[in-house]
Amino acid sequence: MQILLTNDDGIYAPGLAAMERVLRPLGDVCVVAPATEQSGVGHAITFLTPLTCKEIFDGERHRGWAVDGSPADCVKLGVFELSPRRPDLIVSGINGGLNAGINVLYSGTVAAAIEGAFFGIRSIAVSLEFDEHANYEAAAELAIHVIQHLVQTPPQTAHLFNLNIPTQGVKRGAALKIVPMGLARWGEHFEKRTDPKGRPYYWATGNPSPEPSGRVTDLEALRDGFLTLTPLSFDLTADDALQEMRDWQVPLPNTLPSATKTGSTSQVSIPKRR
Repeated sequence: MQILLTNDDGIYAPGLAAMERVLRPLGDVCVVAPATEQSGVGHAITFLTPLTCKEIFDGERHRGWAVDGSPADCVKLGVFELSPRRPDLIVSGINGGLNAGINVLYSGTVAAAIEGAFFGIRSIAVSLEFDEHANYEAAAELAIHVIQHLVQTPPQTAHLFNLNIPTQGVKRGAALKIVPMGLARWGEHFEKRTDPKGRPYYWATGNPSPEPSGRVTDLEALRDGFLTLTPLSFDLTADDALQEMRDWQVPLPNTLPSATKTGSTSQVSIPKRR
């Protein structure tokens, strides 16, 4: 099995090293990760400037590739240029910090997995609750059991998965819950401060935490110490609204302002109001 491993914390992150170690018994692992931390970049890609990458060694052992770009860039380059074969599996992580609820939409870790799923490759994002003394080795041992199950018993209707591991679950062991992604709003407050020159600036506090939603989502399950696994989809179409709007007849004007170029200046003709 050919495995592509990436992250958003950078090529030297301890979570990446821990994940690489447990993945190697499953197959050939090609590591393609950002040269520097890319947390919170979402699904950004580089297309206005060249992408550079550097081969990284651990002693004499080829470790992988460090890409001067985003996690999604890493997956694109990994799939089409750097992996010796087309990957059968893409793993992103282990991220330092949970990627649950709407944080999924901001996460570079999850974006890398989404990029892999774009190409029809089974992809999983793995995140561990933040802790200054996080035990990535233990988290990797938990994650690999979930990954092996996905490889051996793959769902026919999903290619993209998000796995979150709470610190509590690592310390005492915990069961896995298959749950939906929470949609509660998170972190609406900012702390206003003043810099040494008297200019105001704002620091996101991350508060308040989401309120319980009335159903068990990844947020509630993680609070209870469970590992959570969520199948995701990158199709953002609101199907219910699409059906409701199919018969809309939206009136549009018969004529539009015309744009003409005179020299280097664009001129727009605006119809007179009656």
